[in-house]
Amino acid sequence: MIQFGPEIDRSLLADTLDFAERQVLRLTEAHPGFYPMYTKNGRWKHDGPAWTHWCDGFLPGMMWIFHRRAVEAGKNGKDWLQKAIDYTRPLEPRQFDRDVHDLGFIFLSTYYRWYQQTREPKLRDVLIQAGKTMALRFNEKGKYLRSFVSEDSIFIDIMMNVGIIFYAARETNDRKLLDIATRHALTTRRYLVRGDGSTAHEGLFDLETGEFLRQTTHQGFRGDSCWSRGLAWALYGFGSCYEYTRDPRFLETAQACADYYLTHTNHDGVPPLDFQAPPESRKLLDTSAAAIAAGGLMRLCRMLPDPVKGFYYWSCALHILRTLCEKHVAKKESKWEGILKGGVYHVHKDLGVGESVMWGEYFFCEALENALRHALGNEKRAVDPAVKV
Repeated sequence: MIQFGPEIDRSLLADTLDFAERQVLRLTEAHPGFYPMYTKNGRWKHDGPAWTHWCDGFLPGMMWIFHRRAVEAGKNGKDWLQKAIDYTRPLEPRQFDRDVHDLGFIFLSTYYRWYQQTREPKLRDVLIQAGKTMALRFNEKGKYLRSFVSEDSIFIDIMMNVGIIFYAARETNDRKLLDIATRHALTTRRYLVRGDGSTAHEGLFDLETGEFLRQTTHQGFRGDSCWSRGLAWALYGFGSCYEYTRDPRFLETAQACADYYLTHTNHDGVPPLDFQAPPESRKLLDTSAAAIAAGGLMRLCRMLPDPVKGFYYWSCALHILRTLCEKHVAKKESKWEGILKGGVYHVHKDLGVGESVMWGEYFFCEALENALRHALGNEKRAVDPAVKV
């Protein structure tokens, strides 16, 4: 369970985000046009396997964050804008990619941020097509979006990607798309989220009948354990579903996942790779899960009708960010090319264990930016309560 320390220093967040900008700039200068997934001995460029092709949106996503930060600070941000466009545009053909379940990761971090800044109709069209392509994964009998591994498989990770279908449904007023996204979320809620708020990584279905068969895992300790990054995906993803639908079932599920995370994580907020891992394995942490959870808690706290619970989630998110900034950022290691150390890609395949991972980098930067914007908003309101931020 989290144990709170002193109030977070706003300068700590800003300094860490400054460091993140320098590391991303360093990456683009050393390896222009390269879309990394995880480091090996702290280096991005290596010949390690990828398993699946799902991370290309995170690097340009950080560039969009840096661009907006520069603009909000009164700078022109043109350098980051051009880099963001240069790294985003090559992803456009993937709006038709039917081989992955990760189109939300790819397009919500890039084209959505781009469209929010320019409102160019062509960018919106790409987002809508990506949502339609993602919806083609729907299995009618089982009422789920299949994972990339097989027709009978559902992943908890898909909760972070179903938002692209909700977006396309909202923008086109397509009730079929809305129904697909909603039914997938409800199926995931029923079969992968347990009564205590913990989650399974994968569920398997009978393709003939649509019957749910069992929970299993590719990433966790056991099929009935709780892989911490999967739990963080659920925490964040169900909160996003509630934002799109205002269905109270999704808010309830997001809170259940948040409460399980906060009562079972380590005192500093950074969890073990799996909450049911044996004692000798609990020393293996996943900072990327912590970054995702912090970001999810920050979004979730704004949705709650209870301000006390909302403040609790906000405080926990700040506590996690302070831990990551103070203990897990690679500021003192000049040869380390990533931002956040201690992430894990795939422990059973020995990929990116104790390294920097691109989703950890992206969600860490997103959470830092959101925390700083919220802090700035509070400062402006203290001067003028009428200010809206």
